[in-house]
Amino acid sequence: MDDINKRNMLPDRACKDGNDIISMLLVTLYEKSTETEEHSKRIEKYCHDIGCELQLSSMEMDSLYLLALLHDIGKVGVHSNILKKPDKLTTEEWEEMKRHPEIGCQIAQATPELAAVADLILSHHERWDGKGYPRGLKGEEIPLVCRIISVVDAFDAMTNDRVYRKAMTVDEAILEIERNAGKQFDPLVAKILTGIIMRREKISSETDL
Repeated sequence: MDDINKRNMLPDRACKDGNDIISMLLVTLYEKSTETEEHSKRIEKYCHDIGCELQLSSMEMDSLYLLALLHDIGKVGVHSNILKKPDKLTTEEWEEMKRHPEIGCQIAQATPELAAVADLILSHHERWDGKGYPRGLKGEEIPLVCRIISVVDAFDAMTNDRVYRKAMTVDEAILEIERNAGKQFDPLVAKILTGIIMRREKISSETDL
């Protein structure tokens, strides 16, 4: 997990201990679920670009980077049969899956080096319209870095295969984000992300010519 060392998120000994803990948690997550290191890296890249456009402070960027890595860490407490199930979850299974932000928050709270992002982990599935979970936060009640993670994570999930469905095209995913801006997603963050994606796609198509 060399990427973790790109940022001096924690001082001296705490930095090493914290990075060791992060690496251990992520290895467990990758082994137990369908989450991958590549997913985390894609999330981090888009989050970085959005954070730069929003001119986040260095502290906010560090929190965003940590959240990009650890937002789903609570899935280590969810049964692997649910995490890897190829079919639609039952109501009971979905309720267990929805516990992962709270489990992740508890893990972070119990780890001094990660305590600062505990509330962010708890809030990463909240929705702009207040229909998210676990607390039903609405609009700017939701921390900005969580609003960023929400739309970036959704885009990455839509454009990559999952055990239960095939990936959408980038154009289909952009339309889905635009449809849900102001509902599921912060409309400003959604607009910034779609702009970044379209610029990347334009550059990619021009390179292929």
